[in-house]
Amino acid sequence: MRAPELIGRKRDGGELTADELAWLVNGYLDGSVSEGQTAAWLMAGVIRGFSEAEARALTGVLVASGETLDLQRLSGPTVDKHSTGGVGDGTTLLVAPLLAAVGVRVVKLSGRGLGHTGGTLDKLEAIPGMRTDLEPDELLRIADEVGCVVAAQTGRLVPADKALYALRDVTGTVASTALIASSVMSKKIAAGAQTIVLDVKAGDGAFMPDRAAAEALARLCVSIGSDAGRPTVALVTAMDQPLGRGIGNALEVAEAVDLLRDAPAGRLAEVALALAEAALHRTDAVVGSVGGDARERLVTAWTDGSALETLGRMIAAQGGDAAVCESPERVLPRADVVKDVVALHGGVVAGLPARAVGDLAASLGAGRSRPGEDVDPAVGIHVAIEVGDEVEPGATVATVHARSDDDAQAAANRFRELIRWSDEPVSRPDVILERLQ
Repeated sequence: MRAPELIGRKRDGGELTADELAWLVNGYLDGSVSEGQTAAWLMAGVIRGFSEAEARALTGVLVASGETLDLQRLSGPTVDKHSTGGVGDGTTLLVAPLLAAVGVRVVKLSGRGLGHTGGTLDKLEAIPGMRTDLEPDELLRIADEVGCVVAAQTGRLVPADKALYALRDVTGTVASTALIASSVMSKKIAAGAQTIVLDVKAGDGAFMPDRAAAEALARLCVSIGSDAGRPTVALVTAMDQPLGRGIGNALEVAEAVDLLRDAPAGRLAEVALALAEAALHRTDAVVGSVGGDARERLVTAWTDGSALETLGRMIAAQGGDAAVCESPERVLPRADVVKDVVALHGGVVAGLPARAVGDLAASLGAGRSRPGEDVDPAVGIHVAIEVGDEVEPGATVATVHARSDDDAQAAANRFRELIRWSDEPVSRPDVILERLQ
């Protein structure tokens, strides 16, 4: 094979075979295919489009580039969950212990955030003592004993994806449905779970800007999972406004704990419960029903404290301070300045752009602008409003957690600017847009 011929065929809209894709990717890893040639192939594919067959084949190539986890020794059905990222998206902190509380084993390999969105590991590492770098044996032991574990992805899993993504990031070739799907699904397949549940975000604060693009990505991911023998279900959910109230790592942990203390309520709880229910339905279809209505079992585990207890056990097993599940305000780091943001006039909230609010939290130190940069776990924004709320003048619309008075004041002023107001009633938008399997 010759790289120029393969690049030229892709440039002209042709399709590459699984063997040809493997040759290109493995050649990039071993240096026989240059960085420039790999970038040219990626750009040609982004412009002309990759076929579904190419997306499936590339997923297999990425999986084969490294190790895979063997979860067969775990005593129960296994599920992995993935979100394409958003603002105020702490669903993993709810879904993992909730599914574990009803007998499912959840092994979740996560990453750290970049840009306007915080990663699950950043949230968990706000808990004092919490360890997320776990060896496979320890990871599996915790999953079996507790029911769930959330840890950093080892470099031994799909190393080709990491190398390709780094190149895509600097060559403007990230925005491809096929490349995103193969990246997501290769990691999920390599992680070894029987069933995969995906939360594909759509909207202003999501990677996929609109519902149609998100549905196309979800559909392709489901197809790739099924083709690999891993039954997959995907929800398309709205990300035009922050999902949860907390935006910032410690704030999002505290919100998850507070939600699990009571019956599920609010948009974040709605999405988490829907994801858990979809996963449980899909799992029952794969391994045989364990009895009872899925939603009823999950709501019971939520409201009777089982899910919160399981979260505490997972935190303790990973070295964290489980007292966070009793008194998050005593355990989690706190910002030096906490400032309420009040409405200067009244009206109905017509919009609160998720990405801009996420960028604002990141500017306080809750996010990072480059890989490896430290984040401040204590800072962020607690949002007190959502679209459709009627707000009186002087009411609190947010609380800023910052390191200085100047930062807090600047963030408060900016948050007020971001709110879009209406004099007329505004319907509350749906948060669950589509379910695909």
